[in-house]
Amino acid sequence: MGAIFEMEMSSEALNADEVAELSGCSRKADQIEWLTQNGWLFIRNRAGAPVIGRLYARLKLAGINPAQLAAPEVSSWQPDFSKVR
Repeated sequence: MGAIFEMEMSSEALNADEVAELSGCSRKADQIEWLTQNGWLFIRNRAGAPVIGRLYARLKLAGINPAQLAAPEVSSWQPDFSKVR
């Protein structure tokens, strides 16, 4: 998976045409509705347009949950120190 982080990025965020292609919608309100319904994280810029990080989009489209990469998995395993002298 390291290769995905080494891919060249033209910018940090998807451009307006890429967001329109992703969502299948040209209007900002429709794009936001589609993104929200499909579980995409985004922010809105001052003009109200959705802004999506390029790396986030690549991971999401590859079927990788970006949230799992950010938070380490919590394990219930605990070492048994009772036998240590």
